[in-house]
Amino acid sequence: MNTFGTRFRISIFGESHGPWVGCTIDGCPAGIPLRTDDFLPDLDRRKAGAVGTTPRKEEDIPVFASGIFNERTTGAPITIIFENNNTRSADYAALRNTPRPGHADFVLDKKYNGFNDYRGGGHSSGRLTVALVAAGVIAKKILHGVSITARLDEAGGNKNIEAAIEAAIASQDSIGGIVSCKVTGMPVGVGEPFFNSVESMISHIVFSIPAIKSIEFGSGFSAAAMIGSQHNDAIVDAAGSTKTNNAAGINGGITNGNEIYFRVAVKPTSSTPAAQSTWNNATQAVEPFTVKGRHDLCIALRVPVVIEAVTAIALADFTI
Repeated sequence: MNTFGTRFRISIFGESHGPWVGCTIDGCPAGIPLRTDDFLPDLDRRKAGAVGTTPRKEEDIPVFASGIFNERTTGAPITIIFENNNTRSADYAALRNTPRPGHADFVLDKKYNGFNDYRGGGHSSGRLTVALVAAGVIAKKILHGVSITARLDEAGGNKNIEAAIEAAIASQDSIGGIVSCKVTGMPVGVGEPFFNSVESMISHIVFSIPAIKSIEFGSGFSAAAMIGSQHNDAIVDAAGSTKTNNAAGINGGITNGNEIYFRVAVKPTSSTPAAQSTWNNATQAVEPFTVKGRHDLCIALRVPVVIEAVTAIALADFTI
């Protein structure tokens, strides 16, 4: 399915090389000021252009198809469209017979009986994260007093991001990275135990971002090596402030008023320039393979703003 949320519900649509991609947002309160300029800072952060990112550049100017009138939300579903104007679909003609290793090409072909749009990854492409960023801009407006900031902490196992990118370019192979996210200003008591816990909902939508392989909150996997008295966060005042924050601002799936903190691992871009091998459906044999098209050497460079957006979407669904 292509929909996330209950009260603040988003649906995404489109394909990487189709005429457009976009999102529909249902449940947004009426009267929120919303202009094109509100979207541009986050959309610019997601764009390609930096060293190590894809040469494909799109304008990514949002077109409002519904739900906005006189620069205010109307309460009706908001539909936002982004045109695809810089596609080179011929680069993907061979994918019918030679699915890219690490990509969804093979499984999409099987799942949809060959009817999927395989150009640029189709509906499974990272191109659709532009729709997530747009929805996140609106979600951030709903979260009054809440700050969400994400950053790339390391790439290719190196905390020196620039050096990591230079090494990837030199080796002509892709690298991954680790992105951290902090949320401040969330009140106590947001979230539900079990299935709709804050961690559950953030994790759900975070894993909807292509290339995300793992997530950890607070002390994460290191908690397994700690003892209880060391891991427990001592409460130091009536507001619930804690001496440490191993729980990442969440107890029993519910916010405790402290900073929410998590990290995600981004895998190396599957479309690496390096020579590989793959199964050829036409010849029924494993053959040498080189990816065609334009791709990011380090997609993690463009992930932080998407992480911020999906976190805002998950939290907005709790707070409306």
